Amino acid sequence: MHVPFEPPRSLSPSKVSSFRNCPLAFRFSVIEHLPDPPTVATVKGTFVHRVLELLFWNHPAGQRTLEAAHAERQVAWAELQEDPDFLFLELAESERAHFERAGEKLVENYFRLEDPNLVNAVGMEVMMEARIGDVRLRGIIDRLDRRDDGELVVIDYKTGKAPAPKYEQARLAGVHLYALLCEEMLGQRPVEVRLLHLLEPTVISATPSDQTIRSYRQKTTAIWDAIERACATGDFQPRTSGLCNYCRYQAFCPAFGGDPTQAAVVLGEPA
Repeated sequence: MHVPFEPPRSLSPSKVSSFRNCPLAFRFSVIEHLPDPPTVATVKGTFVHRVLELLFWNHPAGQRTLEAAHAERQVAWAELQEDPDFLFLELAESERAHFERAGEKLVENYFRLEDPNLVNAVGMEVMMEARIGDVRLRGIIDRLDRRDDGELVVIDYKTGKAPAPKYEQARLAGVHLYALLCEEMLGQRPVEVRLLHLLEPTVISATPSDQTIRSYRQKTTAIWDAIERACATGDFQPRTSGLCNYCRYQAFCPAFGGDPTQAAVVLGEPA
């Protein structure tokens, strides 16, 4: 007999995307809390986000130069040496050097996308939370800007590859949910949501409208309803896609001949 799963207490934009991408992987990660070790890519993203955060916090407009960013990169690199996720990677000296050079290049690419001295950042790593229907939606905005005309702009830094044009709208889902959170919490809808892809580098942007905000509100509540039903029935179906190639749960996925009940046994509960 199936014992119902306990639904999560809240959803983030990344968790919404996770369930849409694959309900079974969502179950393993969000519901069962199976270990999800850090990777070079995730730690590198955290490192670069920290550098840009320090650049904006510690340097006023007019002093946000590439040299200042490199100085803050050294600060963030020193902090990283004691970070548990970075230590978990157990990088060899050559791998550490490559990691640092890659982070340096991403920071330099940021300056090819915008002039930080023209940015009025009113918040960095801004925690947002609001109730949307029956679900509590929460997330952290990388940067929230206010333009000269008083309008808000949501900025999200990305350190991985930019999507092909046909997938751009899907990648914008997270920042559209941030726009929804801004409207709920601040009473002001951002006039633009922007993804800064530092690897290429390239910018993907969109303008939230009444229609998009209404659509993402409906999608969020519909996904929450689907999550509650899946938790009640235990029916978390796998959804195969190119993401399967990077899924650490593939060995336990029935789409690949695996047994979902063995995931918790093999991976064990996190400490």
